[in-house]
Amino acid sequence: MATITVATIIPTLNEESSLLRHLPAALSAADEVVVSDGGSRDATVRVADELGARVVSGPAGRGPQLNRGAASTRSDVLLFLHADTGLPEGAIPAIRQALGHGKVGGGFQVRFDTDHRVMAVGGRLVNLRTRLTRSPLGDQAQFVSRTTFNDLGGFREWPILEDLDFIRRMKRRGEIVVLPLEVTTSARRYLQGGIGRTVAINWLIWALYLAGVPPERLARLYRPRQAPADRAG
Repeated sequence: MATITVATIIPTLNEESSLLRHLPAALSAADEVVVSDGGSRDATVRVADELGARVVSGPAGRGPQLNRGAASTRSDVLLFLHADTGLPEGAIPAIRQALGHGKVGGGFQVRFDTDHRVMAVGGRLVNLRTRLTRSPLGDQAQFVSRTTFNDLGGFREWPILEDLDFIRRMKRRGEIVVLPLEVTTSARRYLQGGIGRTVAINWLIWALYLAGVPPERLARLYRPRQAPADRAG
């Protein structure tokens, strides 16, 4: 049986330091690694190129950047990895095993890169929510078979919530898996914006989206609390 190949797509916007930290491990694990840049003003593109990733560039926006990156690959499975998120050891073999057993895609559990007690509790709550809903989101390294990705038409080219929309549509196509391994993701949005405030805004945005409010309107709630580097990678 042929080995299932995996391409990692990393959207970036001013993520030089995150790439220096996480890109080498991604390059050593996947069959292809693409950095899809949205117009970085720092050394993101140079760092990605020097470390050995393929780079594609275009307008900023996580959905469009993920789609551009996916279009530049040929692997059987697409793994969408935020620039400030690190994969655990054994992640790629676990993805290959899951897809080899008929799953259409999925994601990982998560931990935050801080010892802050509230964030540790927050990580456990995210993992509980993920197991109950089987809906891993973008910072949990979503992955999907190329066939399913193409059938779904890729990500919506929305300013936010493309990951929630994508996992909801993926679940209608077949069985997904939440792998027991944990990715390590940055807590910077929560620490910079205030943990309680950031969580409250997240929940408000999700509730309004499920009630039918367009993502373009919801982006106004999301963007003011972000630093520019957070808006794509």
